[in-house]
Amino acid sequence: MPTPLRRLVVCAASAALTLLGVAAPAGAAEPVANLATNPGFEIPTLPLADWGSVPGWNCGTGEAVLSSSAHSGSSALSVTPAGADSTGECGQTVSVRPSTSYTVSAWVRGSYVFLGATGTGHDVAPSWTAGTGDGWQLLTTGFTTGAQNDSVRLYLHGWYGQGAFSVDDVRLNGPAPAPARATWNVPTGEKLVFLTIDDGWQRTPEAAQFIADHRLPITAFPLPMPSGFEPDYFRRVTAVPGSSVQDHSVSHRDLTTLSPTEQQAEICSARDTDLKLYGTAPTVFRPPYLAWNADTLQAAANCGIRTVLTATADFSWGQSTIYHGGALQPGDVVLLHFTDTLASDLQRALTAAEEAGLEPAGLVDHLKP
Repeated sequence: MPTPLRRLVVCAASAALTLLGVAAPAGAAEPVANLATNPGFEIPTLPLADWGSVPGWNCGTGEAVLSSSAHSGSSALSVTPAGADSTGECGQTVSVRPSTSYTVSAWVRGSYVFLGATGTGHDVAPSWTAGTGDGWQLLTTGFTTGAQNDSVRLYLHGWYGQGAFSVDDVRLNGPAPAPARATWNVPTGEKLVFLTIDDGWQRTPEAAQFIADHRLPITAFPLPMPSGFEPDYFRRVTAVPGSSVQDHSVSHRDLTTLSPTEQQAEICSARDTDLKLYGTAPTVFRPPYLAWNADTLQAAANCGIRTVLTATADFSWGQSTIYHGGALQPGDVVLLHFTDTLASDLQRALTAAEEAGLEPAGLVDHLKP
């Protein structure tokens, strides 16, 4: 089995080769991509409460399901508003480029179905239909983002008292944001080290107390499910200034085995949970198993992530592995996990940092924009 360092190097080299290319001629049109997350509703709902009812989409509780009655493919979104005071709205947030034109479309079925976008920087009139009869109808609208607008929220909804509706083949067509950058350290001229903690399945009071006693700035990468179990714990361990909660995917699968669409749903859905629970959208993504490829960098960017971060050292579960060899160096990123050994793992990492003359610092504060 390849070592984490070898795997990291292989992934980085592969992604770099994929991203290299000849510059487009002056005046050439930007490539158009569909930026919507899970646009065809083909990603199955996983047996994880943190997915929500439909991967990549935020819908009212109990209102949305995947249906086999699709416009194309094997499934579509079917929404039944919970009551007369609900429109059954479903939405998602996607990153875009400022001052850029985009087209939004979706195939819908039902009475009084609406498609639109907010957060564009300009008012956007929704596209809608009074009814599609027994068939599907294409709704289309568009917008140009404002100079300061780098994300938009797509929405679809029915109308009060009009019953169920279906949606399929959503498109947000336009130029994609620049891919996120990948790094395993934080280049800095200061004698700093960065402590990061993943997953969140074991949340010990000893670790929380150690972090508080030593005033350690921590970057936590909890999965949505443990975040949902005990969000106050992650708020406590990231209470020291410089600390933050960042993105670690929904289901902790190796993203290099997934399609670009599945990768985007993993990253965006976890982002939505972090924003809901902690009030701030993450800008850093830790890929499970430190595995990523060029698709990961683009999927992360589409979710508002600027940095895909691996690690230069692993102090989890009693180990003290430094991938580049020797002692810790300025800018190193130390990987740990929320386990029953975390308090002692933190002590060992802190001791190694002190022996190298390094001080723990807040990760996001020192990452380049």
